[in-house]
Amino acid sequence: MAKRDFYEVLGVAKSASEDEIKKAYRKLAMKYHPDRNPDSKDAEEKFKEVKEAYEMLTNPEKREAYDRYGHAGVDPNMGGGGGFGGGGFGDAFGDIFGDIFGGGRGRSAGPQVYRGADLRYNLEITLEQAAHGFDTTIRVPSWDKCDTCHGTGAKPGTSPVTCSTCAGHGQVRMQQGFFSIQQTCPKCHGTGKIIPEPCAACSGQGRIKRNKTLEVKIPVGIDNGMRIRSSGNGEPGTNGGPSGDLYVEIHIKPHPVFQREGDDLHCEMPISFAKAALGGEIEVPTLSGKVSFTIPEGTQSGKTFRLKGKGIKGVRSGFAGDLFCHVAVETPVKLTEKQKELLREFEKSTSEGGNKHSPQTKTWRDKVKDFFE
Repeated sequence: MAKRDFYEVLGVAKSASEDEIKKAYRKLAMKYHPDRNPDSKDAEEKFKEVKEAYEMLTNPEKREAYDRYGHAGVDPNMGGGGGFGGGGFGDAFGDIFGDIFGGGRGRSAGPQVYRGADLRYNLEITLEQAAHGFDTTIRVPSWDKCDTCHGTGAKPGTSPVTCSTCAGHGQVRMQQGFFSIQQTCPKCHGTGKIIPEPCAACSGQGRIKRNKTLEVKIPVGIDNGMRIRSSGNGEPGTNGGPSGDLYVEIHIKPHPVFQREGDDLHCEMPISFAKAALGGEIEVPTLSGKVSFTIPEGTQSGKTFRLKGKGIKGVRSGFAGDLFCHVAVETPVKLTEKQKELLREFEKSTSEGGNKHSPQTKTWRDKVKDFFE
C-alpha cells in the first residue's frame, strides 16, 4: 500500500510551522495511542503512521528532502514506521511532554525555579484595637544573603561546580516505557550546581536567618481569624524564584465586658431589684464611651435592649453593628435586719395585691397546674 503524504497524515499544510506540527501530532498521538486502543490494529497502524510523519517533518534535513523528492527522498530505515522500540518514539514523545512540562528537545532547560514558602505570624490584639484599627510593627524571621560567601554557598576562594548528573540543567530525563519523563536532579536538587566545599557560615545555603521588622496596618473592624497579607515577605524563592508571602493572622483577646458576634456586641447589664421594678435611667459602656438610656418600670431579668450603631463597623461593612444589653436583675445579698424587715413588708404588700404584681408567677402556676391535671 502506498504511503500517504506526511502532511496529510498530520492534517497540516506544507507551510506549517514546527509548533503547528507538534500540536497536530500531540492530538493524533493521544487519539491513536495503543494504550487507549488496546485491541485495535487499525489504531496501531495509524499511530505508527502519525509517528513516522512527525519524526520526518520535525527533522529539518529530512523535511527538506521530503519536500523536494517526496517519499523517495527519505530513507525509510532512519525512523520510519517500524516498531515501538528504539529512541525515536521516546524522543518524539519527549518533545511533546517536554512542551507541556517545561523541557523538551531544542529547549535550554535550566535549574528548577521554585517560589518561596508562605509564612504565618499570629498577632494578638484587643477588641478596642480591632474596632478602631491601628498601625503596629512586628519582627519576623527572614533570610538574607550570606556576607561570607556573598550568596554562592561556597567556601571563600572556591566556587560551585556544574552538576555532572544533569550537566547543570537541574533536571534529568528518565525513560519509562514509551514515555520520557523529566524529574528534578537528585544530586543537585534542581540547582544545577554542586558545592564541593560549603561555606562554614551558612552551611552551603548561601543565606543566613535574621529577624526583620515590618510595619503592619490593622484595618478598622478586623475580626478574629482574619489574615492580612504582606506580599513578598515570606521565604525567598530557590534559583531566583519569587519570594512567598507573609500572612498576619489576627487573634482577638477575650474582653471583660463585651462579646463580639460579627459586627454586633453583647454585654450583660446587672441592675438592682429596685431599678428593675421602678425603672429609670441607667448608664452603660460602649467602645466609644458611656451612653445613658431609660429602662421601663417592671423590667424583667433577661430583657434585651438594643442600642443601634453602638457595635463595630466591620472591614466590609458600610455601617456599624448594634450593641445588645441583656438585663440581669441582681438579688441583694448580706442584708441588714432592717433591710430584711422592709423586704418582708414589701413581700406581704405585693401578696395582698394579688397576681397583678407577679404576672409571670401566675402564668407559671397555671402551667404547672395544667401539667399535673
